[in-house]
Amino acid sequence: MANAASEMEKLGEPTQSYDDFTASLPADECRYAVYDFDFVTAENCQKSSIFFIAWSPDTSRVRSKMINASSKDRFKRELNGIQLELQATDPTEMGLDVIRSRVN
Repeated sequence: MANAASEMEKLGEPTQSYDDFTASLPADECRYAVYDFDFVTAENCQKSSIFFIAWSPDTSRVRSKMINASSKDRFKRELNGIQLELQATDPTEMGLDVIRSRVN
């Protein structure tokens, strides 16, 4: 997880769940996050998709939202392997059901 200043704040462990990941996002501050989602296809193949998530909660300051939005593309270009992008303003917009629907 990183802030708009591109400072790495937290690195999750492979043993942590998606709920652990979403719980680590601050409720009232913008962040960028990358999540490596492992899943099994309908054909029973193990796959992985790397998500870039722009977290901009409704409760964050307007200036923070503006900085987050304007620096997102520059920040994302610095990352390799991003396959899908999500923008979320509340937890329901990045729930596990949303992640699953994006990979199918």
